[in-house]
Amino acid sequence: MAETAVKEKEVKTAEPFFGKKERKLLTDPLNDNNPITVQILGVCSALAVTSQVYPAFVMAIAVTLVTGFSNLFTSMLRSYIPSQVRMIAQLVIIAFLVSMVELALKAYNFPIYKQLTVYIGLIITNCIVMGRLEAFAMANKPWRSFLDGIGNGLGYGAVLIIVALIRELFGKGSLFAGSAVEMKIIGPSADYFINTTESTLFGWYSNNNLMVVPSAAMFVIGILIWIQRSRNKKLVDIS
Repeated sequence: MAETAVKEKEVKTAEPFFGKKERKLLTDPLNDNNPITVQILGVCSALAVTSQVYPAFVMAIAVTLVTGFSNLFTSMLRSYIPSQVRMIAQLVIIAFLVSMVELALKAYNFPIYKQLTVYIGLIITNCIVMGRLEAFAMANKPWRSFLDGIGNGLGYGAVLIIVALIRELFGKGSLFAGSAVEMKIIGPSADYFINTTESTLFGWYSNNNLMVVPSAAMFVIGILIWIQRSRNKKLVDIS
């Protein structure tokens, strides 16, 4: 009887594989705890790689993979890492993962590798990655740490893609330029879906090349932060 009671207690106290807390680790960074718009981290790369959607999408995937797996490996090794050298150990883990991503891009998509090469390498110093290792992975179990890393990577990537959609559309009149699914939406030639030189409705429109300079990204991110805080009042006093 006593053995049965112990087993029942173990079942009751066992943590769910994908319970409410685990789901929150994935969803919170998309809104209430977004790395860019709430934590104000990783803004430099958001300014640099969001002039087009395709490189922003690739960067988002790269950061999500690095953040997720660096969290996982750090959590698995946290009991064996001396506190005095924990940041060095974390950097080694991040550098290894970034090198893998860089080599994979170089092998399978060289044009986008050339476009992002500097910024892919700078993932090593991205505050989001290091911040999650220090704040979460060093104090939590591997599975939850992995979910936290993926969630923060997705939150970061979502902002990158939104900013890139706005900048590329209004700056160049296209979406996903340089990829196999490039869409030419509006511009001054027959190659575009809306040809402004022949359209009576959009004849006045001209793409604004200022949208593709880094300073435009700052304005777009600022507007996103304003919209988010106007809709979610509890974020007003954060950051």
